[in-house]
Amino acid sequence: MRGQLAGSGGVRTELGIRVVAGASRVFDGPRERLARHGPSVLSEAELIALLLRTGVPGSDAMSVARLVLYRVGGLTSLARTPVCVLETIPGVGPAKAASLVAAFEVARRLESEPLELSRPIRSPCDVERHFAPRVRSAKRESFFVLLLDGRHRFIAEEEVSRGTLTSSLVHPREVFREAIRSAASALVLVHNHPSGDPTPSAEDRSVTTRLAEAGRLLGIEVIDHVVVSCRGHYSFRESGEAPWDHIVEPVDARTE
Repeated sequence: MRGQLAGSGGVRTELGIRVVAGASRVFDGPRERLARHGPSVLSEAELIALLLRTGVPGSDAMSVARLVLYRVGGLTSLARTPVCVLETIPGVGPAKAASLVAAFEVARRLESEPLELSRPIRSPCDVERHFAPRVRSAKRESFFVLLLDGRHRFIAEEEVSRGTLTSSLVHPREVFREAIRSAASALVLVHNHPSGDPTPSAEDRSVTTRLAEAGRLLGIEVIDHVVVSCRGHYSFRESGEAPWDHIVEPVDARTE
């Protein structure tokens, strides 16, 4: 971290910002601007400074906020940066790192539209709204199963695996174990693409076919496989890919 201290007054230049040493109180500038004009007028650095609350000897909260954004590469990257990385940035530490991670998690939860128990899943858009806030900033793939009753109403959600989708990671035994235990009649397969492109890979298609065939043998219908990313979703069923070229929703699910 580059910086220069000038005399006992402790003025340091950091990333082009003049910082007064010993500024460890709550940074008032952004707080006052927020009170007068609302949060929408604040810059990203000002919002982060308010979350940090205080600076450290040699750097005020605004300077630390700018350094955080610089180190991680911007606000989007900050949203998925773990505590263990944030706390290594000068001026942050464990407490401030935890506050930042918690703030982004609150935002993700507010943005989500979680499925409600006994509510029918009517379209892949329902699935995307349920998962998108959680997987939008994810760095690796996760595979989930949504368990449904005979009228395609939501029962539960299970995370089956983490990592690139392969037949070895996503075995029918793991996928259908909880479905059998919960007496589910149907399920939806869901996984994310951290790349942002929801287009399924050849391995995605292979795993999907294998699981759909296993479901037929077990009498548990696999009604769709939805790939979710920050740019939208891909539904095997909507796209007419086998084995979903001829599926009809239960009448009760359509009329509720």
